[in-house]
Amino acid sequence: MNFVQRLKSDLTGDPQARFVFINNFEVERSWAAGEPKLPGAGISFADATVNRMEELGVLLAGEGDVVMLKAPMDQDFARYLDRLGAAAGRTVWAEHSEPARTVTEDALASPGLLGRLRALDDGRTYLMPLGISPHEELLAKETGLPLAGPSAQTCKAVNGKIFSHRLVAAAGLTAVPGQVCERVGELRGALSARLAAGGRVAVKESLGVSGRGMVVIEDERAAARLLRLIERRGPDAPAALVVETWIEHALDLNYQFVISRTGRVRFETVKAAVLRDGVHQGHRFPVELPPAATAQLHDAVQVIGEALYAEGYYGMVGVDAMLGRDGTLYPCLEINARFNMSTYQSRIAERFIPEGRHAIAATFGLRLSHRHRFAEVEAALGDLLMDRPGRTGLLINNFATLNAADTGEGGFHGRLYGICVADGPDTALAVRRQAEQRLREMAGMTS
Repeated sequence: MNFVQRLKSDLTGDPQARFVFINNFEVERSWAAGEPKLPGAGISFADATVNRMEELGVLLAGEGDVVMLKAPMDQDFARYLDRLGAAAGRTVWAEHSEPARTVTEDALASPGLLGRLRALDDGRTYLMPLGISPHEELLAKETGLPLAGPSAQTCKAVNGKIFSHRLVAAAGLTAVPGQVCERVGELRGALSARLAAGGRVAVKESLGVSGRGMVVIEDERAAARLLRLIERRGPDAPAALVVETWIEHALDLNYQFVISRTGRVRFETVKAAVLRDGVHQGHRFPVELPPAATAQLHDAVQVIGEALYAEGYYGMVGVDAMLGRDGTLYPCLEINARFNMSTYQSRIAERFIPEGRHAIAATFGLRLSHRHRFAEVEAALGDLLMDRPGRTGLLINNFATLNAADTGEGGFHGRLYGICVADGPDTALAVRRQAEQRLREMAGMTS
């Protein structure tokens, strides 16, 4: 079975079930509503671009599946995916779409789309969101289509960094030194203890997302600045923070596994961050880890999976981990009880990255003066654009984000997502560098 069939079997018992993929990126924004925030580090709303990441689902869906979009795909991009054989499902979209709304919120405001979804109810069709919030629960109620996952309350409960920190301690897994701060009055002591141990300190909101909701403290002066701001709330005010030692020069890992409805835990994949001059370039896969670290990782998957199932969770799980320079594996920094970027690369990996090939999943940020069509991107990349399986090159797996932030009022920041595929990790990184240069030239970014 391929990835999507395995997922269907795990979550519904039927590998031939139909999924309606709802790619509601940064579902944490819903989970974090009303939760305490760090001063100046709360979740920011880059809504227009983040919400158009839902197009990534087009390359995940299998035969017979449906992908829900905010708007129709660029026709040139759709033809590109057809030529490549990269998309198998069909798309439906909201007739009433606003940039600041998630795809789920657009669907709830679109009677026509709701009607099309209701018509899919055949007893074997399920809503498959990236993550489940109250909005997806309402969509299930409005359409009559069941969710292929647990309740929003369960997902939120196990997704927090406080939950992860306590799970690691209870399970006896190797933990990053640190502690939980439930109240503001606990933060001063936690910062002092970690700074006294040496090095930098990370202060993280329990439900922060994508690197936001985190402050890295360099020294006592920086700690004092943070404390001045947050202690105004009073010592008994809620904090919901994790304070941890910053592990320097570690290899950042992300792995994913699936917990079935019956509690079976199945490992899927692991990826490693790629840095160039300290700047994040994407994630590479496959990853070769030391045998001891690999064994520890697989042991941790079973421990974490069983703990999550005991809390009522089943579905896709992504976990952030680190491998220190001294070989120490920290197997669980943060649990994401939802799809991850790795999930959206799974079908691509099966079809376009056979054994012996290597890939880097990359994001290209561009400063644009006007909207660009996919045909312009295709022309700019030239022979670097992957046009058939087996080729070295860049496979674009999301185009909608390029123009999503355009308001018609001047320059804007665009983003493209792609998978750089080659015969080795260094060659894949070279593809990434060349592609970035050509895209910058297209955008008129000369520096």
